[in-house]
Amino acid sequence: MHDTLNRFLFDNTNVRGRHVDLDATWKAALENTDYPAPVRDVLGELMAASVLLIGTLKFRGTLKVEARGDGPLSLVVVQASSERTVRGLARWHGPVPADGDLQERMGENGYLVLTLEPADEGQTYQGIVGLEGGSVASALEEYFVRSEQLPTRIWLAADDSHAGGLLLQRMPDQENQDPDAWDRTVHLASTLTNRELLGLPANDLLYRLFHEEEVRVFDPEYVNFRCSCSREKVAGMLRGLGRQEVQETLDQEGEVRVSCDFCGKAYVFDAVDAEQLFARMSPADGSDTTH
Repeated sequence: MHDTLNRFLFDNTNVRGRHVDLDATWKAALENTDYPAPVRDVLGELMAASVLLIGTLKFRGTLKVEARGDGPLSLVVVQASSERTVRGLARWHGPVPADGDLQERMGENGYLVLTLEPADEGQTYQGIVGLEGGSVASALEEYFVRSEQLPTRIWLAADDSHAGGLLLQRMPDQENQDPDAWDRTVHLASTLTNRELLGLPANDLLYRLFHEEEVRVFDPEYVNFRCSCSREKVAGMLRGLGRQEVQETLDQEGEVRVSCDFCGKAYVFDAVDAEQLFARMSPADGSDTTH
């Protein structure tokens, strides 16, 4: 079963886990952009990781994970929601090393930014960590260490058709629990290969890794690609640019065309549309752009 987030725990231990398998969701993210493989794989790993992370939270809202750097791969952004939707994009320039690690692709000064945005207008939380360890997984693990959160291990992989991930977390210790469970389950999970992570269904993968453990698997939660762009949001952006700038584009191009960076959908505004954009603006709004 693809495009699912699978929660599981180990009975009589303080270890819980998450597994994600993205298939159609991942292909939808790739549909409108021809990413080079080294860029595509980082984007896929970050998408899988974002779904894993938001799946650990009792939280309504969105998690945005950004990888930024001064290397040939300059930006990767993924947004996942508590409704189990996800979208993402990447920006690069020039050749991106296929055999290099994450720091070589994004530069030595690269960093991750994690932002939690509650749906109920609660307080936004943001954390930042350097791209240490050479991979998306190791950078996120370092984030958990530095933010003094739960001990967490992450395994990620992506190719042209799938993106997947596995996460283990050690919950606070309680009485009468197996004291060796964390080290043992991490050791078992470390035998996981990328081929297995991308190719095995969740139940088969968990059995392969943990068949000697008492694993309780919960019902899967379905994940899908969803973009929040809309014509109304684009119209608001054009109003922000101002009548003069929109008119200059109309004079040069005959229309204003705006494409969504996440899903590639194009929104086209002609002269009549542009007139309607500004028709309802009050005189106080003005007709010129203020910079």
